[in-house]
Amino acid sequence: MMPLDLPEALLAERPHLFSAATVSISQADLERMAAIIAAIESVIALPQWEAKVGAGGMAPSGVFMGYDFHLTETGPQLIEINTNAGGGLLAAWQAGREDVLAAYVAMFRAECPGELKAIAIVDAAPEAQYLYPEFLGFRQLFAAHGIAAVVCDPAELVLCHGNLWHEETKVDLVYNRLTDFAFEEPAHAVLREAWRQGAVITPNPTHHARYADKRNLIALTDEALLTEWGVAAATRAVLMAGIPRTEAVTPARADDFWQRRRQLFFKPVAGYGSKGTYRGDKLTKRVFEEILAGDYVAQALALPSTFPVTVAGELTQLKADVRNYVYRGAVQFVTARLYQGQTTNFRTPGGGFAKVVTA
Repeated sequence: MMPLDLPEALLAERPHLFSAATVSISQADLERMAAIIAAIESVIALPQWEAKVGAGGMAPSGVFMGYDFHLTETGPQLIEINTNAGGGLLAAWQAGREDVLAAYVAMFRAECPGELKAIAIVDAAPEAQYLYPEFLGFRQLFAAHGIAAVVCDPAELVLCHGNLWHEETKVDLVYNRLTDFAFEEPAHAVLREAWRQGAVITPNPTHHARYADKRNLIALTDEALLTEWGVAAATRAVLMAGIPRTEAVTPARADDFWQRRRQLFFKPVAGYGSKGTYRGDKLTKRVFEEILAGDYVAQALALPSTFPVTVAGELTQLKADVRNYVYRGAVQFVTARLYQGQTTNFRTPGGGFAKVVTA
C-alpha cells in the first residue's frame, strides 16, 4: 500500500487532476528523451554556459527538474525545462511507484549537507494552490521517513542567526514551489536573504537561471555558438534534432515574426504554467503587439501527439505533454499530462496526469 492518504474532498474538487487513460510510449522515444536531457546537461555543465547565464557556482541541480516533451512524427521535441515541476509525487502515487517515492526522499536527503530533520514546503497561500494535495502528500511521505515537514507561506518563516525557523522548528531545507523564481517580490525577501546566507533552498534562483529561463533555449539551438564552445558534433546533432529552434522576439524583426507566426509558438521569458503563451496561428494583431512590447521567445511549432481517451462513453483524442522528472541529470520518472486546447490546463474532461507504459 502506498504510504499516502490524500484527502478525498480535495481530490474531488480537482476532477481533472488525474486521467484514467494510459499513455504508451516506445522504448526508443524514452531513450531519445533521455539522450536529449543528457546532451542539455552536458552543455549546462560547461564554464561557457555558467558565464553566459550568470548563475554563479552554487548547486548544479535542484529537485524535480521537469523536462517537457511533445512526441512528434520526427521524434520527441523538448518544449521547455521547469525548475519547480509539480506533480512528481502525484504521478508516482497514481502509478503505484513506491520505489520512485523512496527515490524522492533520498533526493531531498542528498540536497541537505547535514542531517535532514525538518523541511518547509513553501508556496504563496499554499492551501489555495491547485496542487495543494501534493503538498500534503509530501508532508505524509516525509513523516513516514522520519522527517518533520510543514506546508507554509514564506511569510511564516523567520530568519535568525543564519537559520530559517518555522515557529520553534529549525528548518534544514526549504522545498520551494514559488513561481517568483528570483525571489524578487517583497513578500519573499526572507527567502532571498536566507538563500544569500547559504540556507538550503531547492530549487532556487540559481537553478532557474541555469535551466529554466526560456532564453536558454536560444543558446541550446544555436549550433554556431555550441560549435564555438567546443560542443561535440554528436551532441550538437542531438540538440538540433530534439529542441525546436528558439529565437528572441524583438520589435526590429516584427514583420519577420508576423509572416512566420503560423509556424511558431510564443512564450514569455519569465512565464510559467503556460500563462501568456500563444500559438502563432491563433494570434491577433493586438496580442502580437503585446508580445512585441513584452519579453518573449518564439519557438518553432512542435505539435503534440494525441491519444485516444474514452470520455462519457465516447472516444476522443487528447493531446499529451510528456514530462521527465530529472535529478542530477538522471531521469527518475516519466508521466504524461493529457488536455485539450493550446496548453496543459487540468480542465479537460478525461485529462490530467496519466500513467505511462512502455510500448
